[in-house]
Amino acid sequence: MGLRLTFNLVLGIAAIIGIALASFFTYRFLQENARQEILDSARIMLQSALAVRGYTINEIRPLLALQQKRQFMPQTVPAYAAHSYVSEFQKEYPEYSYREATLNPTNPADRATQWEADVVNWFRNNQGKKEIIGERDTPTGPIMYLARSIQIKDPKCLACHSTPSEAPATMLSSYGPANGFGWKLNEIVGAQIVSVPMSLPLRRAQETFTIMVGVIIGVFLLIVILLNLMLSSIVINPIKRMSAKANEISMGALQVEELQPKGAKEIVTLGQSFNRMHRSLANAVKMLDEAET
Repeated sequence: MGLRLTFNLVLGIAAIIGIALASFFTYRFLQENARQEILDSARIMLQSALAVRGYTINEIRPLLALQQKRQFMPQTVPAYAAHSYVSEFQKEYPEYSYREATLNPTNPADRATQWEADVVNWFRNNQGKKEIIGERDTPTGPIMYLARSIQIKDPKCLACHSTPSEAPATMLSSYGPANGFGWKLNEIVGAQIVSVPMSLPLRRAQETFTIMVGVIIGVFLLIVILLNLMLSSIVINPIKRMSAKANEISMGALQVEELQPKGAKEIVTLGQSFNRMHRSLANAVKMLDEAET
C-alpha cells in the first residue's frame, strides 16, 4: 500500500469519525435550541395573558363594578380579557393558541377537551407541580404546550363559583346555573395552556444543520486537499526523486549528478545522507577499479 493511499485512508477514517461526531452534537444542539426558542415563545405568550388578567382584575373590574350590578359584563372576567387579547394575537399567528381549560367552567367554551382534562388531572395528582411542558402531534404538525395550573387561592372567586344562590344574578342570566359552580378554596379547577407550533423552528434547525454539515464536510475536504498537496510537495516528490536517483546508481550510473535536497529539514538531512552514501560508493568503486589496474 502506497504512502499516499495509507495517509488518505487514515485521514478519511478520522474525517468520517469527526464529521459524524460534529453532526451528532450539532444536530442535538440545534434541536434543543429550537425547542428552547419554542418554549420561550410560549412563556412570553403566557406571561402576556397573565399580565392582561392582572390588568383586568386591578384596573378594569373596579371601574365596571357599578355597571356589573345592573348587567353582567364579560370584560370584567380575567379569562375573557386574556382570550380577547389572544384573539387579536391570533390574527397574525393563527397557529398559536391560549386556553384556560376548566373541568367545570361557567362558559361552556372553556370546557377542557380530553387531552386538556388529562393535563388538569395531572396537576390535581401532583399538587406541588405548577408547570408542565409537553409535545403533541396534530393534523397541522407537532406542537409544544406549556401549562400552568389554575388554583382557587382567592376566596373572592368563590362568590361567583361556589353555589348558584351566591352568584351574581347578572351572571346567572348570561350563563345559567348549570355550570361553573361547586368550586372550593385551594382546588385546582383547570389549567392555562399555551400551544406553540414546532414545525417552523424545527424546519429552520434542520436547514441550519444541513448547511453546517455541508460547511464541515467542505472544510474537511479542503483540509484533505491541502494536506495531500503538502504531502506531495514535502514528502512524496522528494522521495520519488531520491528513489529514481538510487535506481540509477544501482544500475551502475555512479557519475550522475548529486541530489539538490530542499524542503523540510528531515528531507534535506536525508538527501544529504544519500549524497554522502553516493560519494562513498563512487569512491569505493573507483578505488577497486584502480587496484585492479
